[in-house]
Amino acid sequence: MQFGIFSVSDVTRNPLTGTTPSEAQRIDAIGQIAKRADEVGLDVFAIGEHHNPPFFSSSPTTLLAHIAARTERIILSTSVTLITTNDPVKIAEDYAMLQHLAKGRVDLMLGRGNTVPVYPWFGQDIRNGVALALENYNLLHKLWRDDVVDWQGKFRKPLQGFTAIPRPLDDVPPFVWHGSIRTPEIAEQAAYYGNGYFANNVLAPNFHFLPLVNFYRERFEHYGHGSKEQAIVGLGGHAFIARNSQDAYERFRPFFEGNPIYGSSYGLEEYAKNTPLSVGSPQEIIDKTLSFREAFGDYQRQLWVVDAMGLPLEVALEQVELLGTEVVPVLRREMAARRSPGAAPAPTHQSLVTAKYGDAPARQPTPNPNRGDNLTGARPYQDTDLGVAAKLPLVG
Repeated sequence: MQFGIFSVSDVTRNPLTGTTPSEAQRIDAIGQIAKRADEVGLDVFAIGEHHNPPFFSSSPTTLLAHIAARTERIILSTSVTLITTNDPVKIAEDYAMLQHLAKGRVDLMLGRGNTVPVYPWFGQDIRNGVALALENYNLLHKLWRDDVVDWQGKFRKPLQGFTAIPRPLDDVPPFVWHGSIRTPEIAEQAAYYGNGYFANNVLAPNFHFLPLVNFYRERFEHYGHGSKEQAIVGLGGHAFIARNSQDAYERFRPFFEGNPIYGSSYGLEEYAKNTPLSVGSPQEIIDKTLSFREAFGDYQRQLWVVDAMGLPLEVALEQVELLGTEVVPVLRREMAARRSPGAAPAPTHQSLVTAKYGDAPARQPTPNPNRGDNLTGARPYQDTDLGVAAKLPLVG
């Protein structure tokens, strides 16, 4: 099982000091947080994608490439990449490039996002949100698996003889999770392709997402990818840890109850009791996480938010340290002891390469010298269907 952290990249006022960090400070901080997560042995670091204040992570691939250069082993992911408002061709090429730079330590989570104005900013209509998510991933799936793509859909121009570059590392695309909090069509999509399904497991009552997870498991089995218990499930969460419960609540209270999302409606104790928010000692975080396993069954990835609500960098780093040294080592043992023999392992780049090639070497696509683009061996200059020579003189 994989354990890690994810960030929504908020730039939020610290209620204790009254100061708000700059974007530059938060961007620098998230790099330090990811590096510490790698150092303490966490498995995954994920970052969201936002294009509006008060967030900073408008370009996850740029940020994750920087983090890849500063880390050694941690898997880099997203939470989420917007499949509705990004061009799937650009997603295919950007994340394949990141996959090469990170030597395979990359997967991504796709989602529709929850910010209404983003759709028109990128030339789309939110009323097409589900249809965009379904069609765009259909194209992304093909772009990563077919060297040459002919494709036509409703929401973008057709592609004819197109090759996305670079090709995925070792001819194996990054693993894809589909993140959703309310849409059965997205759970169905994840199941259809045999991909992972991620429930963010925040901002809702305990076990609120269980019906969607169970639906995904049933459809995963229906499509012949394995049994329901072999489906690939991830859960989010939010944690604040201190050496003892009293200190955890005392220290976290001003950030939670001073936050505009929560503070005007909820008390911290009530919210921690009735939702997946985990507050307390390392053992209390362990117990709360084990309750997720009891409800949802065996799952493959657990991520927590530890840097939101205006927490200063030093506190976020402390949270990462406690997760890596006090919480996750125990959870690894406890989860392994409870795990069904039939549960699927967490996907990694190497496991996907092995599944495809076994002991044989992976295919390494290389440009074909007889063609201007890549791979197919077709001549670089051909007549168009109008009979006009496509060869043009060089300019410059």
